[in-house]
Amino acid sequence: MDVTTDPGAPWLIVGLGNPGPEYAMNRHNVGFMVADLLAGRVGGKFKRAGKAQAQVVEGRIGPPGAGSRRVVLAKPMSFMNLSGGPVNALRDFYKVPVGNVVAVHDELDIDYGTLRLKLGGGDNGHNGLKSITKALGSDYHRVRFGIGRPPGRMQVADFVLKDFSSAERKELDYFVDRAADAVECLVIDGLERAQSTYNS
Repeated sequence: MDVTTDPGAPWLIVGLGNPGPEYAMNRHNVGFMVADLLAGRVGGKFKRAGKAQAQVVEGRIGPPGAGSRRVVLAKPMSFMNLSGGPVNALRDFYKVPVGNVVAVHDELDIDYGTLRLKLGGGDNGHNGLKSITKALGSDYHRVRFGIGRPPGRMQVADFVLKDFSSAERKELDYFVDRAADAVECLVIDGLERAQSTYNS
């Protein structure tokens, strides 16, 4: 089910992560990586967003003319577990329906590089989603980027705050590129088309 009612309403694409260079290549920051790639595609650079604790890029996704969609790409600068405040402030400022909000985030319960797109649902212990759901309710889209489970007895918190391994980095650019494609497909063609193309 797609919940978008106004075809002219903007979309808010939120890449989840933690601010600061020490976190840049962490597994938990893959949402930032996808947002950065999408910003490059729309020809924008992230800038501080007024009073909201976030960086944003405004642009359009899709073919020129009536087929394109207005998007606001965002990276909350509040740290992961407080993402809901900045996301809600941006949603309010840009007048984005909740059904036009897309959170791009790391997902432990999916194999590395695998994508799953969905609308609504629980937070599965993800602190960024937990914060957003508290602020917006659960009826927003998610693009879930699989990072797999931690090896051995490694704690989840340690695993997500570690950089991708050298083996994973060999394919990371490809997977981030594919996740950006999935976001574009979701915005332009709707959830069902995006799921049938990218859910693997």
